[in-house]
Amino acid sequence: MCREKTDWEKAMEFHGHVCLGLAFGYRAAKAGMDLIEAKRAPDEEVVVIAETDNCGVDAVQVVTGCTMGKGNLIFKDYGKNAYTFVCRDTGKAVRIVVTPNEQSFPEEFVTLRDRWRR
Repeated sequence: MCREKTDWEKAMEFHGHVCLGLAFGYRAAKAGMDLIEAKRAPDEEVVVIAETDNCGVDAVQVVTGCTMGKGNLIFKDYGKNAYTFVCRDTGKAVRIVVTPNEQSFPEEFVTLRDRWRR
């Protein structure tokens, strides 16, 4: 039986691999779209300002429909893991800053991360 891929599956496919950056961007995009009460933009109804160029931006593109080519994904290199979501139709906007809480990471992740940092 065929089923449509979830946004998460589409983001993984678009990005090429699964990583924390992708997950953070995905969660930020889902929250941002919910807070501005918008659906994926087929045209330019939603605008996103990304303050980072990390993996999360790929998930933001998939969830929001915003792209550099359409001009509704704007990159400002502030070095922050932050995204501003704007709905042009309603005027609603929200800025989400992703600040991972290391205490909530699974033990396996912390062990692998520490091993990698050596």
